[in-house]
Amino acid sequence: MSTTKSRLNISLPDDTKKVLLSVSKRDQMPAATKAVRLMEIGLEVEEDDIWDKIAAKRDHKDSKFYPHSEVFNS
Repeated sequence: MSTTKSRLNISLPDDTKKVLLSVSKRDQMPAATKAVRLMEIGLEVEEDDIWDKIAAKRDHKDSKFYPHSEVFNS
């Protein structure tokens, strides 16, 4: 049976593997599932950092602010 998921082989340091197994057991899920969830969280944090940098460039003393009703026609 084929799957739509991609496989990625990674090597974990012993201490990282130990923590991953511990938290996956605590959360009653397979270690691979927990690893995927932790990577998703990490990628969300990275994405937030990128958006923050973009916003910081736009946020300056002369920035113009628009009311919600004007931007979204509500």
